[in-house]
Amino acid sequence: MARPIRVVIVDDSALMREMLKDILGNEPGIEVAGVARDAAEARQVIKAANPDVVTLDVEMPGMDGLSFLEKIMTLRPTPVIMISSLTQEGSDAAIRALELGAVDCLAKPGGPDGKGFEETARELVTKIRVAATARLSMRRPPAAPATLPAPRRAGIGGRLVAIGASTGGVERIRDVLAVMPADCPPIVITQHMGPGYVASFAARLDRLSAPSVQVATHGARLAHGVVYIAPGDRHLAIARDSAGLVCHIQDSPPVTGHRPSVDVLFGSVAKAAGPNAVGVILSGMGRDGALGMKAMRDAGAHTIGEQESSCVVYGMPRMANEAGGVAVELPLHQIPAEMLRAYDAIGERPRA
Repeated sequence: MARPIRVVIVDDSALMREMLKDILGNEPGIEVAGVARDAAEARQVIKAANPDVVTLDVEMPGMDGLSFLEKIMTLRPTPVIMISSLTQEGSDAAIRALELGAVDCLAKPGGPDGKGFEETARELVTKIRVAATARLSMRRPPAAPATLPAPRRAGIGGRLVAIGASTGGVERIRDVLAVMPADCPPIVITQHMGPGYVASFAARLDRLSAPSVQVATHGARLAHGVVYIAPGDRHLAIARDSAGLVCHIQDSPPVTGHRPSVDVLFGSVAKAAGPNAVGVILSGMGRDGALGMKAMRDAGAHTIGEQESSCVVYGMPRMANEAGGVAVELPLHQIPAEMLRAYDAIGERPRA
């Protein structure tokens, strides 16, 4: 039999610690390896238990959970799920936790989002199983990113970059956009996240990036220097009309289990832009985006997959590569420059 997933629970509430122990203790294949009430105690428990996953509260006496998360990711990278009343969908704490390297966030049951105990328990178990597959590397304080130069042919319309991501995608998208010039290509993004997160995610990216970042709206016309994020629980597709490329927001059923779906975005880009697009698939669990990226490549687009060495979860890029959709695999730090190089080369390369 496979070894159970070992979990350490860190929460200052004795009631919450017991509740989480009850949920996980009754789940096959998961073992509670230890509990702690604050960061100081958690250091010792984590060192002794060597867990596969840590659940971490945000509000704790002494060092808060976000500060402790940053230390974990710097000194002893371990998959972490933040569980707190402060990580309700849409909160700045949730977005910050994901940027710091948390695999996922979950609100405590009975909070403002209205989720009850049973729904929270199901979500927690699912997230722990995903987190246990994550690959994390030692984090180092990031150097100030150097903005890449704008493409030489930036003013030419009808071209775009499409990005898809899931688990681990929040910090990757942030890192890619951090080096984009203000006059970057039109960029459309589908990131798997709950509907309440998207507005905060877009607003934070807008503050941290030179381009304008916004939640995509139906009929929005793609423009240089603007990044469009798929709204939560609705698909983002791209269509072409007589004046150029526009966003289409769709309420159609989930695809590959997701809404928004990367397959929907990539498939629409293949039809609307053909060889005038660049596709990028980043870290994520599952196979969403594989068929859409293959369609983009078949239509003549240049397609880039994140290399396994830099992924948190090498699921979506692997599936896209195995489907024949990835033209080149690169570690994350090389993707932004390749993305702009390929965008600039559109129209210069021979078509397939």
